[in-house]
Amino acid sequence: MMFFSHTTFIGIDPTAGKQPFVYAALNEDLQLMALGQGEMDEALAFVAGQHQAMVAVCAPRRPNQRAMERPSVRESLSPPPRPGRWTNFRVAEYLLRQHNIPCPKTASKASACPRWMQMGFMLYQHLEGLGFKDYPAQAGERRMIEVYPHACFTVLLGRAPFPKHSLEGRLQRQLVLFEHNINVPDPMRFFEEITRHRLLKGILPDEEVYSPGELDALMAAYTAWMTSTRADQVTCLGDPEEGQIILPVKELKSRY
Repeated sequence: MMFFSHTTFIGIDPTAGKQPFVYAALNEDLQLMALGQGEMDEALAFVAGQHQAMVAVCAPRRPNQRAMERPSVRESLSPPPRPGRWTNFRVAEYLLRQHNIPCPKTASKASACPRWMQMGFMLYQHLEGLGFKDYPAQAGERRMIEVYPHACFTVLLGRAPFPKHSLEGRLQRQLVLFEHNINVPDPMRFFEEITRHRLLKGILPDEEVYSPGELDALMAAYTAWMTSTRADQVTCLGDPEEGQIILPVKELKSRY
């Protein structure tokens, strides 16, 4: 019976590579339970099999709800936006950019959003069908959050990371995860495996270095873990009506 009290922390990235979805799952001890990729149905089947879970999705919660057009919202922001500016952004996107963290802009119509965002909207709808509620709702055993992995890596590093598709960017991101006690392979072993012969032949020992999509899904799962177990150590940016982005730090620097 004790098994059913355990929460699974799941990150799902709909923006990854050739396959449309990558998902990662951590347990309460930050042990890696699953790391897979496939169609949306495969990710949802894994989620549905968890009795108690928090899911972090690497995509906007819903299209832009035009909150930035409302004077009451604009006046509440620090710094307040200039008149007529930033009206076609979500509040969370405006705030991220005030901290010098670039992020995609979410259109007000789903049809005007890129395909990966539309897939994200569909994923949230399916999760709702499985009984998942938007954080910080406490009711029930299934909750979901929105994350933006690039921002998560940025705030944990204290600076912008290397490009995500570069080898150095992958190593850096995996090192961040390793340093935060997630049981991924130590990426520094990569350098121990480099030999003169391998380098001359163009053979790099990157078998244990995860792909950008896997790293983003793992960061999302870690952020879900932080949100559930260290709620006072995370930052929520944005308007709940549009969707809040969760970052795994208590306070943000003024600029990154």
